[in-house]
Amino acid sequence: MRRLIGTKKFYKQLLLLAVPIIIQNAITNFVGFLDNIMVGQLGTQQMSGVAIVNQFMFVFNLCIFGSLSGAGIFGAQFYGSGNHKGVRDTFRFKLITGIAILSITLLLFLCFGEQLIRLYLTSGAEQDVSATLCYAKRYLHWISLELLPFIVVQIYSSTLRETGQTFIPMLAGIVAVLVNLALNYILIFGMLGCPALGVSGAAIATVLARLVECSIVVLWTHLHARQNLFIIGAYRSLRLPASLCKEILLKGSPLWINEFLWSAGIATVNQCFSMRGLEVVAAINISSTISNLFNVVFIALGNAVSILVGQQLGANEFDRAKDTSAKVIAFSTVCTVVTSLILAGMSSLFPALYNTTEPVRRLATQMIRITALFMPMQSFLNIIYFTIRSGGKTVITFLFDSGYSWCIAIPFTYCIVHFTPLGILAVYTLYSSLDIIKSIVGYILYRRGIWLHNLVT
Repeated sequence: MRRLIGTKKFYKQLLLLAVPIIIQNAITNFVGFLDNIMVGQLGTQQMSGVAIVNQFMFVFNLCIFGSLSGAGIFGAQFYGSGNHKGVRDTFRFKLITGIAILSITLLLFLCFGEQLIRLYLTSGAEQDVSATLCYAKRYLHWISLELLPFIVVQIYSSTLRETGQTFIPMLAGIVAVLVNLALNYILIFGMLGCPALGVSGAAIATVLARLVECSIVVLWTHLHARQNLFIIGAYRSLRLPASLCKEILLKGSPLWINEFLWSAGIATVNQCFSMRGLEVVAAINISSTISNLFNVVFIALGNAVSILVGQQLGANEFDRAKDTSAKVIAFSTVCTVVTSLILAGMSSLFPALYNTTEPVRRLATQMIRITALFMPMQSFLNIIYFTIRSGGKTVITFLFDSGYSWCIAIPFTYCIVHFTPLGILAVYTLYSSLDIIKSIVGYILYRRGIWLHNLVT
């Protein structure tokens, strides 16, 4: 047990990395929660329409995260070894990758947006389905403008974090979410003389807030180039060493494919759930919005362990990396037990804030409680995933994450939705409990130490 408890110095180092990410993500998710409540005041159809589009945005966000993470593994290890040119090259790689993903996503949204939305509108009254489709298309039209500033923010912020600069991304995120909150109130409901734009107002507020965040991060990085040596000369050329591109693609492609398939898998599972009706779409939207607010601690600790362990592996400190990971696993799990108990205790309060029907509120409450039950296991899996990934074992993390989702979780969910009379709560519980299998496999991979690898020597 002693090896699972760190010193004050260890927790100080961990929290210096994690707390800014926790604060940024907490504020982001809290404002997202308030944003969701504001849209929810407009009605169930509006809330469901926005929730459907946000499924696609979730896939896009995870694609960006995955594509940047491959280069980020190298960036953290380059920084740990004192190679600033290597960090600059990984930054350039991120720029090229981001432009490619942006182009593909815009093409999909423009050409197939309505068809994608209709996948979630398979049951319900014709009038409700038609209204939900209309609101979803309106929201998608405006939210597409957020894609470019979001990519730029992620490229800069991820590189800053890999070099130990976590405060500015946190500050920019805080400013952005406060701007988003204020503009939501003004544009959704038509305050201060502005017209009431409803779901369009929610999307426009998000776009403007993202532009503010982007401006802060980019300007600070360039104005403080001596603190961010990677940015000096970063735009003189986008040429990259062929050997590094090959290595990033070999190690990073499984990450990008994994994030795409995993997020697409979540969207597919939610589409299966939507077969039980529009009420389920609304309830899952409420449940996931609340859960994301309480997940910020273990998600931030996953980012922190990735950076710490990556730097230690880059410095060939393998024993220290093992010790760090074990302590973070224990710390994260304990923290998540506490947050899950709080979430379960407040489960009936959150749905009451929405302007929706009583059946939707009851369903959302039960889903929140089920999510809280499995949160500690999700925390354990999160740290395991980031630890294995920090050593460049991206093919293994791909099989561990997306391979599991598409070979086990999705077929299982599809079958019990389409071929059994089980209610949605039973389906949701069985789907969540499948992660027990994943936890066992992840622990075995972690214990074998296959992730202890220096990529940049």
